[in-house]
Amino acid sequence: MADLDPPGAGLGQPAGSDTGTDNTRAVVGVAPSGTGTAPSPGAAAEGSPGAGDGTRGVVPAPGPRRERRAGRASGHGLFRRRRPIREPGKPSRAGRNLPAAIGVGAGLLIPVLVGLLFFPIVFVGIVTLFGAVGVWEICRALELRRIHVPLVPTLAGALVLPFSAYFGGAEGLAVAAVFSVLGLFLWRSLDPAPEAGKSLMAGAFTVLWVPFMLSFAMLLMRAEGGFLVIATLLLLVVANDTFGYLIGAFFGKHAMAPKISPKKSWEGFGGSIGGAFVVGGLCAVFLLGQPLWIGLVLAVAIVASATAGDLAESMIKRELGVKDMSTILPGHGGVMDRLDSIVFASPMAYLLSATFVPGMM
Repeated sequence: MADLDPPGAGLGQPAGSDTGTDNTRAVVGVAPSGTGTAPSPGAAAEGSPGAGDGTRGVVPAPGPRRERRAGRASGHGLFRRRRPIREPGKPSRAGRNLPAAIGVGAGLLIPVLVGLLFFPIVFVGIVTLFGAVGVWEICRALELRRIHVPLVPTLAGALVLPFSAYFGGAEGLAVAAVFSVLGLFLWRSLDPAPEAGKSLMAGAFTVLWVPFMLSFAMLLMRAEGGFLVIATLLLLVVANDTFGYLIGAFFGKHAMAPKISPKKSWEGFGGSIGGAFVVGGLCAVFLLGQPLWIGLVLAVAIVASATAGDLAESMIKRELGVKDMSTILPGHGGVMDRLDSIVFASPMAYLLSATFVPGMM
């Protein structure tokens, strides 16, 4: 690097000249070796390459240029470093790949709505499949902490509970839940493993967390007009996620639970409430044929329960040391990362429908 020509090389100076190659001599005004005399104090200003007196001018020290370069590199002064433009496909301010998240979300919502409105048994099958995948993701994540959940009976319970609720009602759901937990104990008794108590507790927790709570939506399917309540529930969950994401990404400053979910803010929660008010009011009047206040109450309750479900899953993921339950859904993470809100919102929708809509349940 020391062999590069100095600034000004080639501009009236012979190639290979040592003039200006020693910055120390240029600064203090010492004559280059071989000249024999030192220049006068005004030589640096008056002399120039090729001057008539035959002397070569001293090349000025490149201090200002170096200072400008340093300022440009450090980002201070007039030359500040611009923020790099986010490349396509990179996560957005809220940590998601937004185009992929929208595409995957639409791809999941369309078949669910089609089954809900036209083919109820298909809807039950889709919900059961999602619940089973969510259970598999949880069992896989628990393995990171050496908690070995009995996978076969846990998945069996995930497959049985929604259909039991749809065909047998609340009584069928209760019986299926009891037998699912008993099946876990029986399986672990026949196939003992270290720390069996921890394994059984984790298995029972997984069954009651995902398939059992999702099955309350199947109870709504049995009611007259219950599919409209489920459609309202899904639209409110979408409004909660969408408006919470938009408001939180641009205006979020006060973290709701910084130790659990640092990106979830109170501003985003307010945006979720506002968006859900609009969606809930419209759905109550035009879909459910109920007064406006029922839609507002439903909106607040669904947003609160959906947020609680989101925070609950975030707490479990932080405890397990994982960011997402899996990477099955681009832009979302795992299936459980989408079900976390619906899992808590389904029992709330069932409870409110049974309480405020006489004769529905």
